[in-house]
Amino acid sequence: MADDSLAPDRGAQPKVAVSPATKLALAAIQKQIAHYVATNDTKYTFASYADQATGRIVLETDAPDGVVSTLTDLPGAAKDQDQAVSQMQVRKTTTTDVFSRRDDSPPFYGGGGISNGSVLCSSGYTVQNSAGTRFMVTAGHCFANGATVTTESGRYTYGTVSNRHLPTVTNEPIDVELIGGQPYTGRIFTGDVNSATSIPVVAAGTAYEGYNNYCHSGRTTGENCGHTATSINGQVCTQTGCKSPVIVFQGGTLTQGGDSGSPFYAKDSQGAFIRGHVIAGSNTTSYAEPWTVVAPTLGVSIVTG
Repeated sequence: MADDSLAPDRGAQPKVAVSPATKLALAAIQKQIAHYVATNDTKYTFASYADQATGRIVLETDAPDGVVSTLTDLPGAAKDQDQAVSQMQVRKTTTTDVFSRRDDSPPFYGGGGISNGSVLCSSGYTVQNSAGTRFMVTAGHCFANGATVTTESGRYTYGTVSNRHLPTVTNEPIDVELIGGQPYTGRIFTGDVNSATSIPVVAAGTAYEGYNNYCHSGRTTGENCGHTATSINGQVCTQTGCKSPVIVFQGGTLTQGGDSGSPFYAKDSQGAFIRGHVIAGSNTTSYAEPWTVVAPTLGVSIVTG
């Protein structure tokens, strides 16, 4: 395994320091949003974070103004927190986790198309438990526990789903599950949607705000880089509940339907440094479940190639 401290994103720095008042205001708003979603089983979506480029709170939502006003009202908050809310940027957009290369063969790589016959997602990256048993990571909103998953082409059985974590299933703010029972290896697909090229996974660790060349690699959009990590402590609330903390990223060709579960990473000549996997996106912003949450939740370590 490569030393993660030598990863190309390690030196990234936020452009603007987020003030303590902004962090407190954001945490209060996210708490109110999470309660609203849990209570109302809402059809609206919400994504919120502190933008490292501006230092301001960003809220992306398709909820009506009246709902937004209620959820961003902080009675009794300090003056500097009220000011942070008044400077908040609200973007009207829908965030989705319903994501619609294609014919992988064992041992399986990350970034390939996987299906249960009705839902299409992407494989993420290979992990192993303390016994050395290997699994493939994907998004928890993709398939139910016990489901049999195949390659997108249907030619091979990809494995059986277990360890599903999702707000609507386990009441946790996490979006991850494992697929097991088949051979998996520490590589991820690169190139376009029909490519057979790949690179090894060399390490895994935290993402860094401000780094501007993160990549994702999924069955719908292929490999795309040039993403900037806007926040590593965001919240995204979709039809399957609220997940936090999540990596917020923008720029370049973003994720689309079918890219859920795909690896999110930095890379250099050594290979891929895993930072998480894709869980949701809108037309302006995408979101990834952090490796730093996945590893302790599942009790797994990264498998390198």
